[in-house]
Amino acid sequence: MQTNRRLAQLWLDALATELGASSGTIATYTDDLNCYLTWLEENSLGLDEVGLEQIRDYVAALDERDYAGSTIARRITVARGLHRFLIAEELGSRDPTAHLAAMKRSRKLPFVLSIAETEALLETAHKLAADPSVGLYRQAGYARRAALFETLYASGMRISEALSLPSDAAPAGTCMLLVRGKGDKQRLVPLHERAIAALALWQRLAGAYSGGAPSPWLFHSVRNGARALTRQAALLEIKEAAVAAGLSSPERVSPHVLRHAFATHMHSGGTDLRVLQELLGHAGIETTQIYTHLDPSRLHHMVRDLHPMNERQEQDEALFRL
Repeated sequence: MQTNRRLAQLWLDALATELGASSGTIATYTDDLNCYLTWLEENSLGLDEVGLEQIRDYVAALDERDYAGSTIARRITVARGLHRFLIAEELGSRDPTAHLAAMKRSRKLPFVLSIAETEALLETAHKLAADPSVGLYRQAGYARRAALFETLYASGMRISEALSLPSDAAPAGTCMLLVRGKGDKQRLVPLHERAIAALALWQRLAGAYSGGAPSPWLFHSVRNGARALTRQAALLEIKEAAVAAGLSSPERVSPHVLRHAFATHMHSGGTDLRVLQELLGHAGIETTQIYTHLDPSRLHHMVRDLHPMNERQEQDEALFRL
């Protein structure tokens, strides 16, 4: 079934070169495609031999493996995308998913730290970064940790976006970062003074350790500036900091949790959803709307404070008191 895999690779190549899909998206699609292609091989099916019945069998096979509903829905979406690509390129004659009923994807609310918990996490990182007794190498590593956490919480950017920032992304005195997000789209995100100071400390200590050797990355290995900090290292560091900060569920804390904390705390503070969408780099407002579910009290307060009938009721009550 090498033909199946060759055709699938054509689609992946088109996603990367023509649509600008990120490496993370390509990796996810590759995994989902491998699942589909392996199932086709097990059933001796070519891509152009697949019909609605076979697609339903594939869905049933995924369900039997106890995959989450969101995973099954995504893998069907990937299979649909492949078949539609083949039709568009005149490499296939039919889309077997065309009449497949869409699966309803249940949206799980993300785990979010409170403001107090976030502050405890950040303060723990800053305390370590301010201790020169641990030696320059370790102090620089702790300073990088504090700078990364502050940057994620100040801007709401994704960890992949932060780790791909070039070294010149944060010149002295900067208060904005230019971020390259999904689909190669660029946006400006803000930084507050504490994040700016944390970045300056990290850059100073990293330069002192390396003797001023330049690095192409803003967040990089202390020992080898040519290597960007990895997602795995960032995940390990934030979990260590969560334990040190005494958070109640340190195993649930990840760099992405700081993005959720930024969005939830900003929304609770009154930030408009459209502004929040722009800051987070969401393609559609429906993704941003999940934060209204995390803080329903704000909706209640908005109705109480802004609804015209509520204002009329308050006026009536005031007259009654007179």
